[in-house]
Amino acid sequence: MAALERSKVTKARRRARLFERIMAAIALLNFALVLFDYSYIPFRDFYLRQIPPITLWGDRQLNFSRVVDWYGREFKGIEPNRTTEAYLAAVGELERQMRQQGEQAISSPQIRSILSELQSRSEAMVDENPFEIANKSGTLERIKERMRRHVEDQTGREIESSKQAFATFWSPEYLNRYGFEQEIDFFDERIQPLIQTNYYRGIGFDGRPTDEFVRIDIWFMALFGIELLARTWYLSRRYKGTSWLDTLLWRWYDVFLLLPFWRFLRIIPLITRINQSNLINLDPLRDRIIRGIIANYAVELTEIVVIRVIEQLQNLVRQGDVARTLLKPEAGPRYIDLNEIDEVTVISKRLSSTLVCQVLPKVRPDVEALLHHNANKALQELPLYEGIKHLPGIGNLPDQLTRQVIAQLYQAVYGAIADSLQEDPVGAELTQTLIDSTIKAFRAEIQKGHTLKEIESLMAVWLDEVKINYVRRIAEEDVEKLREQTQMLYQITQTGGRK
Repeated sequence: MAALERSKVTKARRRARLFERIMAAIALLNFALVLFDYSYIPFRDFYLRQIPPITLWGDRQLNFSRVVDWYGREFKGIEPNRTTEAYLAAVGELERQMRQQGEQAISSPQIRSILSELQSRSEAMVDENPFEIANKSGTLERIKERMRRHVEDQTGREIESSKQAFATFWSPEYLNRYGFEQEIDFFDERIQPLIQTNYYRGIGFDGRPTDEFVRIDIWFMALFGIELLARTWYLSRRYKGTSWLDTLLWRWYDVFLLLPFWRFLRIIPLITRINQSNLINLDPLRDRIIRGIIANYAVELTEIVVIRVIEQLQNLVRQGDVARTLLKPEAGPRYIDLNEIDEVTVISKRLSSTLVCQVLPKVRPDVEALLHHNANKALQELPLYEGIKHLPGIGNLPDQLTRQVIAQLYQAVYGAIADSLQEDPVGAELTQTLIDSTIKAFRAEIQKGHTLKEIESLMAVWLDEVKINYVRRIAEEDVEKLREQTQMLYQITQTGGRK
């Protein structure tokens, strides 16, 4: 039965994990569409011209430029600009007539009429700037500059304006002299692609450019809304006593998926979902971001904390709180005792007992050897010692005596310390009386004259010096060096973890 229950739980967890990954993938797709929508207008030319076709399967390809063009027409209200479209249509008619009649027809009345129309349209395009409505005036400037430089290079004379350059370019004499095919190829390759990027964008009833992205986004918003309601209902029933508002607050970040504005904030629930579902391992990225933030602000935070602590100490010294605590503890604030035990006394007794009863017996040979070495060294420096050492019957007797004296001395000192730690009410009372008398006499003497005020003044100045010097060292701290050290430590820990 237990194995069956574990199997059911495992399957349920797998289904839950699969569901989380599917929803995370949908959120990722939605955010990708949001980014594409945000970037469509600024990067429309790049999408149309720079992204190559995508091969799907076999010989089938997806022409991304067609998708971009369709998206602009359907969801951004983008239409061909009539002025520039008519201009390109006139160029197309010129090419068609030249292909039918041949280059010798360049001086025919029909061709001259088309060229005259192109000269007029070029002048109108420069004057009226049909690119301005699409916020692409820069594109028109590039067209004008390219045409002016091309005509200058061909004719070898300076062209004062772009109008003159277009009028020269669309003249029968120019095309006949420099070759129609060559010049029309220049136009098709260098000028026409720029003109084709121009467009007209419709205006909505609110006075803003048309934006119908909500027609796509509404389906994602509906899906995430249903999911949020289902999660809220499930959690409120699973955890008794929990309201819908409480469970809704558990998933507060999902609210950003339901907003038709500020769509860039959907990055918050997206990252959360990806991390929770393990769709993509974001732990390394998170760790690097956290380390980068900490490295940037660690120096400033440390400076603030230390300076704040020093300032608090200065205030305590200047206000006399330190002196009152040391000299008149009964007049200070009442100390709150949690367990009616003097922790400092107990800790000191435990440490002393461990040192005397366990540590000192183990290190006794080393201590005696050190003391014996120092005693021998001192004796050897005495002139009389060398004479006594060579007397008959003496030999190693001084060395043996030294060892015995040191052993007895060590035992005597150790015994005295050990006896002092034993339960001795009389000895403890005498010791406490001595300590109390010493503290009382110290407190009385330090308050005489100006000693206390002088000490407080010197301590305040000393703390100021510490603060100033610390701030100077912090200002000289290299944040990049700190970041490199942090990265090196992280790599060491990662390497150690893999081993």
